Amino acid sequence: MRVLDLGCVPAQDLFPRAADPVAAEESSHPLAMDLCRDCGLAQLAEDDTMTDEVRGVEPLALKRQAADAVRRVADARWLRGSTVREFGSPHGGSWLPLLAERGFVRSDVADVVLDSFGLMHEPDQQDAFARRAAATADGGVLLVQYHSLATIVAKKQWNALRHGHYAYYSMAALLGLLDNAGMSIVDAWHFDLYGGTVLAAAVHGRQSPSESVRRVLEDEAGMTDSVVVAGLQRAADSHCQALRSWLEHQRSVGRRVYAYGAASRAVALFALSGVTRGLVTAVADASTAKQGRRMPGTDVPIISPGELVAADPDCVLLTLPDLLTEVSGAFPELAGRWVSDEHFAIDRSPDETYARF
Repeated sequence: MRVLDLGCVPAQDLFPRAADPVAAEESSHPLAMDLCRDCGLAQLAEDDTMTDEVRGVEPLALKRQAADAVRRVADARWLRGSTVREFGSPHGGSWLPLLAERGFVRSDVADVVLDSFGLMHEPDQQDAFARRAAATADGGVLLVQYHSLATIVAKKQWNALRHGHYAYYSMAALLGLLDNAGMSIVDAWHFDLYGGTVLAAAVHGRQSPSESVRRVLEDEAGMTDSVVVAGLQRAADSHCQALRSWLEHQRSVGRRVYAYGAASRAVALFALSGVTRGLVTAVADASTAKQGRRMPGTDVPIISPGELVAADPDCVLLTLPDLLTEVSGAFPELAGRWVSDEHFAIDRSPDETYARF
């Protein structure tokens, strides 16, 4: 069942050169989410894009969370054996160095198999889970980290939907997918990353869910209900309207707004909010691969963080709230000018009620 339909937007991993004129066909790619009535998995409805994701710079928050996750898994005595294999993610980062520090060596079939935000990029979910199960040795553990669908719905993170991300998991859906691959989830941990992520540990065979898994199931109740998940549609509409109103207000009072984070989730946000260079002068990003390009479907250029500081903007729209601690510490010159995009999912007034950091 269709639960979120954003219409046609730009491909979220193709950043044209800043000098290239904006072409109408850039914003011609359907973007929608369906929820399976049978298995409860939220899925990308279709994807006609064929571009490669521009690899971003791994945020400090992601590095810290990875280290914390490995510690917690080790404390729970799931880091057994001596071999490891990782199914990577284009979002950047790797847990392999953390496992190497603990004496693990790489192997095709391993005692510890890692997947942190990698599975969502697989068009064939059944095959993807089967391959990870096959890579997990007898007596080994598969660690799967996912951005919780419950978080996406509760915190109105509708723009987590993007091309190239084929699945959005709840614990209930994950249990079914792993069961089809002959595995059971035996432990789970919650992290604040991205507003709420879950790390699940799975082993071969059939086992009853542990208390930690049952707690996640309770926390994610309703995520297989299309009526509940369809709340994302209302969230998308109101978010874009609120952001547009705020940007127009800033322009009307003569404030110059820049943004930080040329992230994939900002592409649909900018497109559906009608953002132009007249509203957001430029977007800064630490990825040198994106600098000198522009936000897809808009005339807004992507610049370096150094150029952002030199521009001395009045406000900086932060498109990735998880980066607030990192960027506010890295750029003290911009103190008091950061406005987190997450506020526009809640607030409605275009005036100064928005918190600035």
